[in-house]
Amino acid sequence: RMPSCLLKLTRVVLSHKPWALFILIFTFVSFAYIKFYWRTWEDPKSRGHPSSLSAGTSCAPSVPSSQNIAGGPSPSPGNVFFVETSEQTNPSYLFSCSVESAARTHPGSRVVVLMKGLAKGNASLPKHWAFSLLSGFPNVQIQSLDLTELFSGTPLAQWYLQPQRRQEPYFLAVLSDACRIVLMWKFGGIYLDTDFIVLKNLQNLTNALGLQDKDVLNGAFLSFNPKHKFIELCMQDFVQNYNGWVWGHQGPGLLTRVFKKWSSIRTIRSMSCKGVSALAPETVYPIPWQDWKKLFEAVSALELQQLLKNTYAVHIWNKLSHGTKLEIPSQALLAQLYSHFCPATYAKMKQD
Repeated sequence: RMPSCLLKLTRVVLSHKPWALFILIFTFVSFAYIKFYWRTWEDPKSRGHPSSLSAGTSCAPSVPSSQNIAGGPSPSPGNVFFVETSEQTNPSYLFSCSVESAARTHPGSRVVVLMKGLAKGNASLPKHWAFSLLSGFPNVQIQSLDLTELFSGTPLAQWYLQPQRRQEPYFLAVLSDACRIVLMWKFGGIYLDTDFIVLKNLQNLTNALGLQDKDVLNGAFLSFNPKHKFIELCMQDFVQNYNGWVWGHQGPGLLTRVFKKWSSIRTIRSMSCKGVSALAPETVYPIPWQDWKKLFEAVSALELQQLLKNTYAVHIWNKLSHGTKLEIPSQALLAQLYSHFCPATYAKMKQD
């Protein structure tokens, strides 16, 4: 026998046939729509931003190792680039240390320092201790930065010539973002911000950039072959999705957007996809930007060794740390980095 509640429901349905039919059709259509929607969302081929890797994408964990340098083939001697997009011609201690540490760890490479404030042509360098110190390294070249010439022949040429760009609040930072991707496109090699201290030869890290933290890539370090497709996509995104009024939109934001499209993923981790590696934070960003004050805290020799075990370079986050007093000499992490990896600059700091 049918339960009484079900019997009552049957009587109600039979007495209201049109409404019952309408409700039944509505329920079926709604169910079918929801089922179709979720199947579409789960199908990587049916949308632009898939939640998982597409079938044709080859991705694997990216684990750079210093053993590759010691035991593998000799790394190619590409250029190492530093860029100063302001008119300043008075390098800081950190600027000098960045270039010196790169020159010492890359003796077979040209370390090219491009500065917008330097006079064009064969004019002599300004009288400043840093220029004298860095000119003593045979592989360091300090040159004038001609932005019009650098951007020529790229999608960024027209962008740079628009005068209203100069009024944007983060123009110098955006200009630096533009320079690094064009340098990688035209010449290849390695790009470094002038607030890095380099610990090891970076030529082993080819077609790579680093995670600064979970799911965010940073362009303070870039290493690419010239005319690489990934960098071409970065130049296209720079122009097509341009927004100079949001901090980082043309820098970490751009690189993160492009890598997600490149790899067909929604969340970035330490990985290598289609020949481009997203390096783990400890590779070049061992101190998270949120913890920048640790650079000024004392560490023992053993702690320093453990902290930098898998590190190739240390980003100093100068935008946050530049006003902080550093005792010289001291056991502060940053002081020890100066002492070990840019001893000539460190000697000048102690002298001053």
